[in-house]
Amino acid sequence: MGMIIGVVSLKGGVGKTSIVAALGSAIAGFNKKVLLVDGNLSAPNLGLHLNLIDPKTTLHHVLARQAKPSQAIHELDGFDLIPASIYNRLRISPLKIRDRIGYLRKKYDVILLDSSPALNEETLGVMLASDAILVVTTPDYPTLSNTLKAIKFAKRRGTPINGLILNKVHNKNFELSFEDIEKTAEVPVMAVIPYDLNILKSLSKFSPSTEYKPKSKASEEYKQLAAALIGEKYKPAKLKKMFKWVNPKKQEVNRTLFYEGVFR
Repeated sequence: MGMIIGVVSLKGGVGKTSIVAALGSAIAGFNKKVLLVDGNLSAPNLGLHLNLIDPKTTLHHVLARQAKPSQAIHELDGFDLIPASIYNRLRISPLKIRDRIGYLRKKYDVILLDSSPALNEETLGVMLASDAILVVTTPDYPTLSNTLKAIKFAKRRGTPINGLILNKVHNKNFELSFEDIEKTAEVPVMAVIPYDLNILKSLSKFSPSTEYKPKSKASEEYKQLAAALIGEKYKPAKLKKMFKWVNPKKQEVNRTLFYEGVFR
């Protein structure tokens, strides 16, 4: 039985959809069957990220009961995708996502749900459909404020939080520190994704960044996060592995604790 993980943020521009694509690709790299679902129904972008511009059948049709979930699945290179419609005015309820796609967990190892960047029914629908969520934030005060709202929103509804993904990190002293973010959010940071122009370039190629630049620091971080989430061991390069044991990063410790807590 597969697991459903929602990826949420209540602020646009944090890179949530790019993270869904990259993390999905990274999980698929462990020979797992992966499905991505665009739960951002009012302003979908996941299909655009993956060169699926105007699909005939989408999650909108599934929620409106005009199509079966299997009819909205599009097979891509490495994983599958259920996109949403950019120009669709069907009357639907985001709260029905769980009812309509929940049975697909029998077919997939992991289902990743992208969400709306707002505190609305679409985000609630993704949370209710998910076994657990990952919250995306960037190291600045406005985004952290919205991150705290997302965490409170999830906890109030009883949705487990696997952790935070800290994205677009420049490692500058004007950014909020790793420690301050964890202390304020009271949720462990599971991955730190550095700001990388190659991630923007990958968008122009309609490719997940983990495929566009598989050996980048960002891609390594995605692969280690993917391994922790699915109970796999990821083996980095020997030199990197040696330094990792000498001085492991805090997010590596958090991933190890998550892995041992869930899979041992």
